[in-house]
Amino acid sequence: MKRGRINVYLEREHETRLREWCAIRGLSKSEVIAAAVASFLSPESADRREAAIAKRLDKLTQQYERLARDQMIEVETLALFIRYFLSVSSPVPDGHQEAARAQGKARFAQFIEQLARHLQRGGSLVKEVSEEIYPSGEQFFSDKRRDSSAGDA
Repeated sequence: MKRGRINVYLEREHETRLREWCAIRGLSKSEVIAAAVASFLSPESADRREAAIAKRLDKLTQQYERLARDQMIEVETLALFIRYFLSVSSPVPDGHQEAARAQGKARFAQFIEQLARHLQRGGSLVKEVSEEIYPSGEQFFSDKRRDSSAGDA
C-alpha cells in the first residue's frame, strides 16, 4: 500500500509525551500517529464514543434518581416531624420560658453531636431506614410499590 506524507504540528507537551511513549514501546512516531488517525476515522470509534457517553449518562441518571429519592424522603420526613411536633407540643407558660430555652439549647447541642458522629462514621440514616424497610433495596419506591399504594388510597 502506498503511503502519503504529511506534516503535523503538535503542542510541545504532546510532542514530548508522544516521543516518550514511542521510546518506551519501541515504535516510531509515524506508526503511532497513523494508528491514532485510523482509529479516529474508523466507524467503530464513533460507536465506542457513543457507548462510553451512554454509559456515563446511565451512571448520572442513576445518581440523579438516587438523589431525587433521598430528597423526597428527607422532605417527607421533615414534613411529618413538623406536623407531629406542632400537634403534640403545647405552648410553654411565661414563667417557664427561660428553662425551656435552656433545655432546647442542650437538646440542640446533643443533636449536633449525634449528627457529627453519624456523619463522621459515613452513615446515611436514609439508607439505614430504607434497608430496614426493604432489605433488598430494589423494592424501595419502585413503580410496583407506588402503583399498589395508589390503589390503597
